[in-house]
Amino acid sequence: MAELTLPKMGESVMEARIIRWLKKPGDRVEADEPVLEIATDKVDSEVPAPVSGILAEIRVAEGQTVPVGTVLAIIAEEGASTSASVAAPAEAAPVPAVAAASNGESSVPAVVSSTSTPTRIPARDGDRFYSPLVRTIAESAGLTREELAKIPGSGMGGRVTKKDLETYLRQRQQAHPPAPTPTLTPTTQPTQPPAPTAPLPTSLEAIIQYLQEHFILLPKKTFTHSGAVEIIEMDRMRRLIAENMVYSKHISPHVTSFVEADVTPVVLWREKVKDEFEKRYGEKLTFTHIFVEILAKVLREFPQLNASVEGDKIILKKDIHIGVAVALPNNNLIVPTVRHADRLNLAGIAAAVNDLSKRARAGQLKPDEITGGTYTLSNVGTFGNVMGTPVILQPQVGILATGAIRKKPAVVETPTGDMIGIRYMMFLSHSYDHRVIDGALGGAFVRRVADYLEAWDVERPI
Repeated sequence: MAELTLPKMGESVMEARIIRWLKKPGDRVEADEPVLEIATDKVDSEVPAPVSGILAEIRVAEGQTVPVGTVLAIIAEEGASTSASVAAPAEAAPVPAVAAASNGESSVPAVVSSTSTPTRIPARDGDRFYSPLVRTIAESAGLTREELAKIPGSGMGGRVTKKDLETYLRQRQQAHPPAPTPTLTPTTQPTQPPAPTAPLPTSLEAIIQYLQEHFILLPKKTFTHSGAVEIIEMDRMRRLIAENMVYSKHISPHVTSFVEADVTPVVLWREKVKDEFEKRYGEKLTFTHIFVEILAKVLREFPQLNASVEGDKIILKKDIHIGVAVALPNNNLIVPTVRHADRLNLAGIAAAVNDLSKRARAGQLKPDEITGGTYTLSNVGTFGNVMGTPVILQPQVGILATGAIRKKPAVVETPTGDMIGIRYMMFLSHSYDHRVIDGALGGAFVRRVADYLEAWDVERPI
């Protein structure tokens, strides 16, 4: 027998929710074949089978959140006896509201009736923001919005963390232990019938209210629509993107500085070497790779931009991990991270970016590949956009957008005087957190990136 456990998925990812089992007990699985889908606050991914055999037992039901290392299933390996009955998760087993902590402490059971409908917790309640994991635990434990609002938060900006919630639930359990369940005789009847399950919202007004309470995407007012409409439910990734963007705009006062750069040397050099580059390294050379190389260099010169904010403290990051925004086929967006970008040459950057982009579009990224970024690049020029005003990816303090490269008439300075020439021009848009980055620093940063682009050596070897 072999155990299928929840793998470690990066430094900041300590638990995951079971979304869907792709196999059922009794099914045959091959080594490295996906067995289930999991979701974290970062990304959805699949867990493969460690060995070939028969899925003998599923130990964690869909919808549960469990910590890294939890045994999810048992696989009977090749040649092992499979006479023991295979089993799905026992329906009678209670589902804990809080997963066991990574330090081995026991989890706190939820004190909630199985027949009651859990209270929905909005993503933001007043000045407080609740992460998807905290909301899931609170709803499973039957906490009301008022009760959750009274829990002191130890996270950044007073946010309630999973640890805060577990501590509160543990204390509540000790103060109010559950009453023993009376044994019902055939003549004993419950004093009150169970409350009916609340129906899902079906009217437009009910759906708008639901979105307001959970994702704070809409203003607190109702709109009427004339003519035919179509209502599309957001998928999980779109909901996460929406929450992250609203939170970023709420927490960081955004300022954007623009610079127009003459990138003619870069365009001419790439056109000259791209075929030889692909032949030598097996990678297509794009402008994004060049932008990442220059960004890594400038971040060394401007360490204040390679930072994050925690309360009234600025955390300067010594490692440079650049996130590169990738558009997915379903129109969602994901930002995989090129780690230690300043330690890679151009060929290494090209290999890393191309690999991450390819696997991002195929839905094959691992959770730790989209975490830990210290600065982000968004190449909006890929979509033909001249410029953009990107939203900062928290907890970073800056993000650079590179626009489309276009031929334009421009003034060219020569030893014999100025002249008008046709040049390749591009806008750079730098959004930064005005809490810690002022206009002089934010503007100087993007100007420095433009300087490197304009001074590119057209004779540079590959």
